[in-house]
Amino acid sequence: MKKNYKIEVDCANCANLMERTAQKVPGVARASVSFMAQKISVEFAEGSDPAAVMEQIRKACKKVEPDCEIYL
Repeated sequence: MKKNYKIEVDCANCANLMERTAQKVPGVARASVSFMAQKISVEFAEGSDPAAVMEQIRKACKKVEPDCEIYL
């Protein structure tokens, strides 16, 4: 399953770091962060719980940029 979420990210470099970080979260098959569109696209691994995975992605992204927000 693939879903798109609005994300607040301040720069393109941070977006790239968040994308790499999100792809390492268990339950993520693929993730892409667009700085220009202020959007994160997440393809969830089969059998994963999207809500739990997104919470882990949010925590991981906040380590890159503490004021980052992802709107679920």
